Amino acid sequence: MPIKGVLFDFSGTLFRIESVAEWLRAVLDARGTAVEQAGFEDWTRRLTEAGALPGGPVPARIPPSLAVAWADRDRNAPAHREAYTGLARQADLPDPGVYDALYDRHMSPAAWRPYPDAAEVLGGLRSSGTAVGIVSNIGWDLRPVFRAHGLDACVDAYVLSYEHGVQKPDPRLFRTACTLLELDPADVVMVGDDRHADAGAAAVGCEVRFVDHLPVAERPDGLRALGLPELTGEASVTYRS
Repeated sequence: MPIKGVLFDFSGTLFRIESVAEWLRAVLDARGTAVEQAGFEDWTRRLTEAGALPGGPVPARIPPSLAVAWADRDRNAPAHREAYTGLARQADLPDPGVYDALYDRHMSPAAWRPYPDAAEVLGGLRSSGTAVGIVSNIGWDLRPVFRAHGLDACVDAYVLSYEHGVQKPDPRLFRTACTLLELDPADVVMVGDDRHADAGAAAVGCEVRFVDHLPVAERPDGLRALGLPELTGEASVTYRS
């Protein structure tokens, strides 16, 4: 039976956050902060080790003082900010004003790049009349990212963990998304990069397919390779490479 809807994860699936070095450089430039190259590389290393960039390298260790915020980070916005600004402070940077600026930067559309085939695949699904939803573990509103990159018109519903107080793999998020799309989960495919969190969609009856969480340049056609338009019964949709 052709599928009628597709749910997508956000980070690592449709979009990828900029590198730690790009993130830090953008903030320093915006603040007019000059740092010698050796110092910049040291700051980048410290932030990377701390896992301070949401969507970037994971923390090697969560300090006990941040354990509660870390556990709740995708269930409410204040915990998300507390967790990641707290991790950034573990880097012990000389400029204390940079921590909140770094957090704010990661929420800006400029910090995110869509994968090369994201617009093509989403556009193909829209052309075929297939419903599209975004299901993300996140502590902030990602809708402006989709709007800025011209992809919001391809999305019918957003189900964001912090707006519902639960996070993937909790089946309630996927069930909510299917309800908003007015579809039976058996007619929906979930696409994500997290083999644990995104696999929760199977509990409500969705098929689950995975892509690899890679840098944008290293995954030019991971979404295209899933053959989603063919699953909708619209194999005539042509993709341009």
